[in-house]
Amino acid sequence: MNMNKDKLIQSISTSIIIGSILISGAILYNNFASNKSSNDISINQQNGDIESLDAMAEISEKDHIRGDRNASVKIVEYSDTECPFCKRFHETMKQVMNEYGASGKVAWVYRQFPLTQLHPKAPKEAEALECANELGGNDKFWSYTDRLFEITPSNNSLDPAELPKIAQYVGLNVSKFNTCLNSGKYASHVADDAKDANATGGNGTPWSIVVAKNGKKYPLSGSQPYESVKQLIEIALQEK
Repeated sequence: MNMNKDKLIQSISTSIIIGSILISGAILYNNFASNKSSNDISINQQNGDIESLDAMAEISEKDHIRGDRNASVKIVEYSDTECPFCKRFHETMKQVMNEYGASGKVAWVYRQFPLTQLHPKAPKEAEALECANELGGNDKFWSYTDRLFEITPSNNSLDPAELPKIAQYVGLNVSKFNTCLNSGKYASHVADDAKDANATGGNGTPWSIVVAKNGKKYPLSGSQPYESVKQLIEIALQEK
């Protein structure tokens, strides 16, 4: 039985990697001229070291969690708000939560991973998310994050003037938001999240780790299609 389970996990992991390469190849073919650097990241992120997953910082009350904090499976996503693949994967994760979140099976943990060299605007946007959390708690954090991903053109194209507009849109005090954002008080937190991503083997975005109830971890690299994510969730749910 264990041998069959191991073979199944190996088969799905292989399928995920192959699928990601095929997706990245298609994107490279269609968008090479305009998005070469971002597409290169999508391919390079397949190199995450599975053995380094245990270096992940423990999930705590400080994390931004969507869903039941006691869910059987947690998906820790390290994301860049200006990454086009993260924008797409954000919608995939909302679909995951629609299916698995309401029943308390899966929780979504969001951590910051701005790729500064590719997207110089992303670190400040990550700080904006943290300010939204400070001023409005977990719910406003997710409302702000959803709205930012909804309107950003990606690839470092979001006008910084939109950040306070998003704050107003989700019902935050804009004056307090601007004070928080201009202070830079969350820059170190964003940097710490990015270091955590690197420590676990992440070298591109989105980089995610699926954590089963027994602590076993599975890498989830890139903007995987919903069915691939679903397969990995189902495996993690079988862990005791």
